[in-house]
Amino acid sequence: MAENKSEIIAGAVVLAVAVGFVVYAGKLTGASAGGDSYELSASFRSADGITVGTDVRLAGVKVGRVTSMELDPQTYRAGTTISVAEGIDVPDDSALAISSEGLLGGNYVEILPGGSPMYFAPGDQIEFTQGSVSLVSLLMKFVGDDDAAAAPSE
Repeated sequence: MAENKSEIIAGAVVLAVAVGFVVYAGKLTGASAGGDSYELSASFRSADGITVGTDVRLAGVKVGRVTSMELDPQTYRAGTTISVAEGIDVPDDSALAISSEGLLGGNYVEILPGGSPMYFAPGDQIEFTQGSVSLVSLLMKFVGDDDAAAAPSE
């Protein structure tokens, strides 16, 4: 009987530690059960490197995430919906850009705030966007231009 009690206590301790890790991981990743937010939409020419769940940052601070992405068959642009934390007012002349965390890092959506005294309302469309830049295409342009400059002219 003593063995059963010690096994139950050990199991309870393991379960409590597991719940603690789940709560810690949720706080670390910014996940929350009832976070109030509002949605804004935007259209990108190229949305390479972002998916649903990608961070949305303002001044380097996570203020939301990408909630949906779909191709618009009429314009061939990536229609994107983002959520922004309640209490973060985005000026209505702001822009969205897909930025990179570094050479080997991932991409995120960056809010580039404007100076307007008016703010986006929930559900508004952000008109000014800048899609992702392909590192490979930039390198190819650099290498291609270098070869053209080195070729002798006749």
